[in-house]
Amino acid sequence: MIYVLRSPLKLQDTLTSASVFLNTLTPKFYVALTGTSSLISGLILIFEWWYFRKYGTSFIEQVSVSHLRPLLGGVESSTTTGLFSSVNGEAEPRPSVSECKVWRNPLNLFRGAEYSRYTWVTGKEPLTYYDMNLSAQDHQTFFTGDTQQLKPEDTVMQKAWRERNPQARIRAAYQAIEMNHECAAAYVLLAEEEATTITEAERLFKQALRSGKREQTGKDINLLVYIKRRLAMCARKLGRIKEAVKMMRDLMKEFPLLGMLNIHENLLEALLELQAYADVQAVLAKYDGKLYVMSAFSPEAASRRGLSTAEMNAVEAIHRAVEFNPHVPKYLLEMKSLILPPEHILKRGDSEAVAYAFFHLQHWKRAEGALNLLHCTWEGTFRIIPYPLEKGHLFYPYPGCTETADRELLPSFHEVSVYPKKELPFFILFTAGLCSFTAMLAMLTHQFPELMGVFAKAFFSTLFAPLGFFADKMESFMPSSFWHQLTRI
Repeated sequence: MIYVLRSPLKLQDTLTSASVFLNTLTPKFYVALTGTSSLISGLILIFEWWYFRKYGTSFIEQVSVSHLRPLLGGVESSTTTGLFSSVNGEAEPRPSVSECKVWRNPLNLFRGAEYSRYTWVTGKEPLTYYDMNLSAQDHQTFFTGDTQQLKPEDTVMQKAWRERNPQARIRAAYQAIEMNHECAAAYVLLAEEEATTITEAERLFKQALRSGKREQTGKDINLLVYIKRRLAMCARKLGRIKEAVKMMRDLMKEFPLLGMLNIHENLLEALLELQAYADVQAVLAKYDGKLYVMSAFSPEAASRRGLSTAEMNAVEAIHRAVEFNPHVPKYLLEMKSLILPPEHILKRGDSEAVAYAFFHLQHWKRAEGALNLLHCTWEGTFRIIPYPLEKGHLFYPYPGCTETADRELLPSFHEVSVYPKKELPFFILFTAGLCSFTAMLAMLTHQFPELMGVFAKAFFSTLFAPLGFFADKMESFMPSSFWHQLTRI
């Protein structure tokens, strides 16, 4: 209290002492000061940039919002972040992170025969723990017996799906087979994870199919459908494509109510491999889709004669597809490297784009001129989408939660595609400017020490001038006895 209410005379003495101290500073001090400031701000800039590339947000901004805002009495804007303005200006709900539901990838690979081989070659894990945990939950839900009291082997398999260690899961599967040689779920686990080739996986799935036909009620039907589907995928991977198509068609006829499993996605990919485009169109017609087949596209010829009707329809289809998932074109055009697809995908997200391009890039290359047309037209989609993006065009507005979910589904070594591109946070720009400014000051001070010393003294003198002026005015306005009484208090 005495320090704050000191008289203007004492404040004037303090300012004078500060001025004397500044006059005694040498140019080396200013070089050290500006150099240290530049180094610290540079380190902060590097950390901010790394954090932004990895998590898509500013660390300083995140800490400020999470910790400082409550201390300052701020309120989270949760009532407005979930809304977006429609075309007529009314507020409408916007999908939250919890509403960005992930789906089982209908074309997911085999862990032992495909994912593990990738790990052996590269030393990288293609699947995230989050993705594998979702698969474990799926298996527990669909493969557990439908009886009220679980059988001993079913209890073992429930624990097996939850095991994080692959070898522990395989040991549990063998334990379940020892309890019951007809445990279909155990053979499924061995086919998925222990088999190192597709041929071996097919053999184990056939064994699971023989064991699973004992009952076809409740969840045993789910297990049976899964086994038949994977057998069809084995046939497709082993080159028996017509056999795979027949198996998928029979499966869809036998269990028409299980459309949520998206078995038609497997059928479409196999039909595209056969180049049976009429059959592809027939399947797509049931799911509001359409296939556009046209002659080879040439940009030079199109610029001379204009686009044909078929080409115009194809361009419109490309615009619709790119608006639905803007991440796909860069993978198809090989502007971005592909990785193995995850076991779960997010609709309209980067994970869906990776899965689609992984299985369909070969079909695009086989269709002459298709990639040329995509290359010439896909960027035009973004000129059609109105701004701001929250309004959308042909589909619902692009959800803002895809980046977070995709980072959980895709491995850390993959650079997640983000749409729309985020602008650099303010704190990255600020630290970049601060680092550049202090580095320039350090260089100038090192090159011209005397001149920069004069500038520094003039700057600090100007900075403290208002305080000196304020002290003089207060001393002339208030009697000295008044300040003496205050200091005594």
